[in-house]
Amino acid sequence: MSGSWAPDAARDPGPGGRRRSWSELLAGRVKRQRPNPERAERLREAAVRLLSRRQSLQDLLLEVEGAPRDRLVAPRGAALLGGCQPFLCGWGSALWEEASRLGLPVGILAARMTASGIGRICEALGEPRHPVLLNAEQRKKLSSLLEIAQYLLANSMFCRLSFCQELWKVQNSLLLEAVWCLHTQKTVSLPELLESCPSVQAVAAWLCWNLRLLCEQIEVSRQDTDVASAMLSDFVRIFVLRGFQENSDMKRNVEHEKTPQIAAAVLERMLAFALNALAAGVQEGSSAHKTVRRWVTMFSGYLYCSVAPADSPKRFFRHTLTQMLTHNPVLTVSDAVRMQREWSFGRVHPLLTAWYCRLFVLLSPEELVGLLQEVLETHEVNWQHVLSCVSALGVCMPEASQLVRDWAARLLARAFESYDRDSLATAFLVVRQAALEGPSVFPSYADWFKASFGSARGYHSRSRKALVFLFKFLSDLVPFEAPRYLQVHLLHPPLAPSKYRLLLTDYVALAKTRLADLKVSIENTGLYEDPSSGGDVTEPHSQAPQDVEKAIMVFEHTGKIPATVMEASIFRRPYYLSHFLPALLAPRVLPEVPDPRAAFIESLKRADKIPPSLYSTYRQACSTAEEKQQETPSMTAEPGSAEEPLGALQAALGAFRAVMADPARPDVVSAHITVISERLSAALGRSQDGGSSEMSKIQLDVPAPGLGQQGAKVVDLLLTSFCQNLMAASSFAPPERQGPWAVLFVRTVCGRVLPAVLGRLRQLLCHQGSSLRAPHVVGLAALAVHLREYASVLPEVATGTPTSAKGLSAAEFLDDVLTCRTAASCLLSMKFCTAAVSYSLCRFSSESRDTLYRSLSPSLMKKLQFVVLRLFSEARETVCPEVTADTPWDSLRLPSADWKRAALCLWKQRAFQELLKEKEFRLTYRDWLQLELEIQPEADTLSDTERRDFQQWAIHQHFLPGPSAAGGCDGDLETACSALVQVLLDFCQSSWHFRHPQSPSAVLGDTGSRDLCSRLQEMVTDLELERAGAAGGAQPRPRGHFLFGIFHTRLQALGSGSTVASRLLREQELLMYRRLLLSLPASILFASPGMGEPAAVDCEEFLHLVDSELRHVCSRGGALSHDLTAHFLRGLLCACLRCRDPPRTADLTLRACETRCPVILTSALLWWPRLEPVLSWQWARSSQGPLPQELQRLQESLQRASSLLSLDAAPPAPGPAWVSAAALHFAIQQAVREDAGRDFKGLLACEGEEVLVFLFFFSLMGLLSCHVTSNEAVGPQKALGICAEILGCLQKRRLPWLVLFQVTRTDTGLGPVRRAAPDQLVRLLPVAFFSLLGHFDRDALLGDAAFLGVVVDMYLRLLQLFVAGETSQSSAQPLQEQGDPLGLVTKARVFLLQLIPQCPQKSFMNMEELLATCEDLDPEVNAALLSRQQWGNLPLAPSHSTAEPAETAREAETAAHVLSPAAPSRWAWRKDPA
Repeated sequence: MSGSWAPDAARDPGPGGRRRSWSELLAGRVKRQRPNPERAERLREAAVRLLSRRQSLQDLLLEVEGAPRDRLVAPRGAALLGGCQPFLCGWGSALWEEASRLGLPVGILAARMTASGIGRICEALGEPRHPVLLNAEQRKKLSSLLEIAQYLLANSMFCRLSFCQELWKVQNSLLLEAVWCLHTQKTVSLPELLESCPSVQAVAAWLCWNLRLLCEQIEVSRQDTDVASAMLSDFVRIFVLRGFQENSDMKRNVEHEKTPQIAAAVLERMLAFALNALAAGVQEGSSAHKTVRRWVTMFSGYLYCSVAPADSPKRFFRHTLTQMLTHNPVLTVSDAVRMQREWSFGRVHPLLTAWYCRLFVLLSPEELVGLLQEVLETHEVNWQHVLSCVSALGVCMPEASQLVRDWAARLLARAFESYDRDSLATAFLVVRQAALEGPSVFPSYADWFKASFGSARGYHSRSRKALVFLFKFLSDLVPFEAPRYLQVHLLHPPLAPSKYRLLLTDYVALAKTRLADLKVSIENTGLYEDPSSGGDVTEPHSQAPQDVEKAIMVFEHTGKIPATVMEASIFRRPYYLSHFLPALLAPRVLPEVPDPRAAFIESLKRADKIPPSLYSTYRQACSTAEEKQQETPSMTAEPGSAEEPLGALQAALGAFRAVMADPARPDVVSAHITVISERLSAALGRSQDGGSSEMSKIQLDVPAPGLGQQGAKVVDLLLTSFCQNLMAASSFAPPERQGPWAVLFVRTVCGRVLPAVLGRLRQLLCHQGSSLRAPHVVGLAALAVHLREYASVLPEVATGTPTSAKGLSAAEFLDDVLTCRTAASCLLSMKFCTAAVSYSLCRFSSESRDTLYRSLSPSLMKKLQFVVLRLFSEARETVCPEVTADTPWDSLRLPSADWKRAALCLWKQRAFQELLKEKEFRLTYRDWLQLELEIQPEADTLSDTERRDFQQWAIHQHFLPGPSAAGGCDGDLETACSALVQVLLDFCQSSWHFRHPQSPSAVLGDTGSRDLCSRLQEMVTDLELERAGAAGGAQPRPRGHFLFGIFHTRLQALGSGSTVASRLLREQELLMYRRLLLSLPASILFASPGMGEPAAVDCEEFLHLVDSELRHVCSRGGALSHDLTAHFLRGLLCACLRCRDPPRTADLTLRACETRCPVILTSALLWWPRLEPVLSWQWARSSQGPLPQELQRLQESLQRASSLLSLDAAPPAPGPAWVSAAALHFAIQQAVREDAGRDFKGLLACEGEEVLVFLFFFSLMGLLSCHVTSNEAVGPQKALGICAEILGCLQKRRLPWLVLFQVTRTDTGLGPVRRAAPDQLVRLLPVAFFSLLGHFDRDALLGDAAFLGVVVDMYLRLLQLFVAGETSQSSAQPLQEQGDPLGLVTKARVFLLQLIPQCPQKSFMNMEELLATCEDLDPEVNAALLSRQQWGNLPLAPSHSTAEPAETAREAETAAHVLSPAAPSRWAWRKDPA
């Protein structure tokens, strides 16, 4: 290969006509010859010789293209000629030789050649040249050249400083993309390049011109948009970082650095260009408009997320906003007063509002208001920009509303302290501008003006000078004021003392003159017109219908005539009479059921606010309209008329969705929301103002929102639009970068129809959840998040359920609607909660922790944990090692979302796990129990086995070992049992349980509590085994079982109320205790017995519960139910068998029951035939001897009673007389059931006296029990017959039976039997007493001094029962033979009135207490008693002794009617639920 032809071979196109590059030639050689070390050495030497022949190194450098980086870049430090790239090594050698020949360092020569090469590439011909971007061919060549430069740089053959200087020499041919490539490929950085520029101003102008062209290129062409956008973002990010960095490094002199100066100058030039273009009224579609629109998008928070330090972007945003507010300040205050309505958010240029919205991203509301205040105090301002900024601040940042209000208050205070007109003017302008955006942003100007100057607390009321200052200011504004503001000042004038009334009069005259010049009448101002709307003054005839609709709506919600209407009827009668009433009284066909309009008219008529003649004309016109309707066939309404408002609303929502799909136009969001709000008002037929103070505290009734079919369509449109908008916006930006559209939508739109929105949401979540697709669920969940975010400004929700008696917020209402009872509801809850939490974590990721916590619902967080742990076994594993930072939001946007994957992804997310550490979001053991109880087993996702396994895992592995601070039990099994018992009882008493009633016997068995009861049984058994082991280890169980402690605490909390409701609630609670005790091991009733001397087993807590509570609700005429009795006795034998002397221990315990809780023994007697086989088998299994002596004695008592009934010889009573009496009573009842005609006179004649008295008491309880309960086998007649026979025997044998009815005496020896009977039966003793009147031996009883006292006491107690009527609704059946209760009262009264004259004087002793009671209940009986007591045994008039029974009965019945309640009441015998 000779050197003479090699160059020509490279340059000559040859026969083929195409010129081949040097690399192609070399590539061909490589293909033909396999390289080896010797051949490579020869090739390297040939290349050096070739390149040394004074070839053009610059041309050769440009020919190298497309070589892979790994082929071109040699390792740093490698020998120049020892590498593996023959061409580059040879080219490097030639470069060294050329540098030596020229006497230049090789780095400088390489830099010159590279800079020249870049310039030639930018000037190269090809596709139509763009002034900013490279074409494809240029990019390819530049990439290859930069790779060579990096090779040279890596081998210390490239001077960066010289390269930067040389590059600026070819600035005129340099393209901006080439500079960007140098920076991104790290050949030289942009700051390094800027530091070497010859002229700061020239480079700044060049960069600004190129950036403007780049912005325009992005907007115009879709080609290379990604490259251009990346270029613009990188340049702006660098300029912001270097141009607005804080000079904190004292070693650097930033003032002498060129890069910060150039960066600040470029940004300042771009800002000036944009502001000038906006001031000139840039037209859409022009190049300037496109440039400004793209430049505005650079003010985005996420663009500067990676910028460090983070305060540089904030400093840049503050500087930009300051420059905007002070740009070209030529407008005066008077100009602002006259023109500010044109600067509202919806009217100002969209690019300007978009710019404001983006500037607000990095600045808090406090910083923004502070900056506005600072600029207004220290600069001349552009009022258009200042006021439009106030509007944007109020619309885009709802939190700023209160800050603006406080700022205005400070301005007023300063104005009246120093009489500063500028501060006062600023306050008026700011307030008016904020009020232009509507009541959802700021109170109306009228409300603010009234609050500030309409009372004696106003700033102007301090002195005459302050008053003059105010009226002088208002007067100066008059020539520039809009008519609406003048109307406000006249309708709500500032309060002026009487001695300064002339000041107000002068201003009123001036304002009225101005209104007259403008041809506006103050008298015809609408009732609900608001100057904050900023619109033109409407005509009275067009405003009046809106006022009418508004007044009717307020009246419908409050039930009262609106105060605004009442004021207008007095102070604004021309408008009220000429416009409002005619619009209200428009003729129509009156509905059959008065609607709100008709009710409002009638209320005004009753208040004399409608002239009679006008009302009469209205009624006649309505009658005429009704007659015409009857004569004219009904016509179908035009479909278009009803659909027009709905179609307009739908079109507005569609346009809004198009805006959501274009992230470059977030500025028009609020304008579209305003349009939607207006269309919504039209669709609902309501006035535009939805923020009247008269409706700010309305209680919402969700079950009946009252919107009708049209309203339902509107709500569906709104909900659908929200879901679609969220999906559209999320396809372009994550929630944290979507701006305030969702907040504005919820506050402005959904807030207008909140009752219907919540009602529809409840319907969707409760009844249509399975049909909701993923976008629906995600959208509704996001809506719930924003409702919770602004729950404080939304009305409360009253649902009419006990849980919401005090009202729920909108978010709490949705939490209550979402349940986890069935498989479908659990799945929906998982989807909804996953979407809501994921949205919150994304939406508020950059916000403060408090803001994030405010948006999250603790209830949803707990339900999400509950469902995920329940449905996905993967979540039950330890998540700490696998915690990730991934978010499931992106997958939730897809129509076919994988909800399980999304839920588990969220579960393992680090931010979510951090939330679970917060107390308010953590699922505690008690929370889990409450949710698990609501599960309906028949509709559960888990099978019975899976549910059991899950519950055991949750209790024993998750919550039991967990610390109490994290919602666990600290490993304490008793704590876990106590919590489960409490939750079970609360659940059964909850409002949910009452909405799904169960029978009392199934309180803890037929609902979701069945499985948890099984878990409770397992845990209590384990606990008893632990304690049994501890007792065996000489550590007896401490006195008191946790279960009875819970019972005692709950009963104390319930109290002992006397109302029927409180008694029924207590009875329900006790029935649950009984059911719970029966479901647990009987050993819990007894303390662990000691191994010392024999003693009674400690069961004091159970005996106290039975004696004080259970015997009143769980007994049948003196005996407990069979199951409770058997449970106790089995537990007793089991406890005794663990003692040293079991029979002795059992006897001592049963003897203690005789005095402590007699009902235990009577119950054992009643159920002994069924108990004896079970107890005998249990005892015989562990003991060789017979049953304990006390149980044998019970058996002997029953055997003796059977012998007596058989008239056989019976042994003496084996135990106490009352025990024998009880056994005989139960035997008699059994005999009566089997043989109705049985005679017991012989039996009674041979029985002991004490036994007979006790037997009579038990028979009386049996008689009353027949009336109280409807399931007694012995009817009332049979029971009454038994009582009569026993009473006859007692009277025949002269036994003292009256002591049974002396209920107040404690020395009668009847303590055990009375404590064996329920209190309600003892209270009904008067009924039994007077039921036996026909069986009394009057002659014998008249000789008993206590008889009259007992009769009077029984009569008074009978009256008290009748008058109170406490249990009238639970009467099982009426008294037999006695007729209704009134008949029994009459019979008793007749008997007493006949008895009083016949009783001896000794019978009236010690009756003072009875007389005092009798005076209140029956004055006539009281008078008879007093008269007889005073006259002693004087002869009585014949009429008293021979009075006709019929006449006396009539008098008694009349008196009884007088004493009875207003409505006749039947006797109220309490029914035993057991």
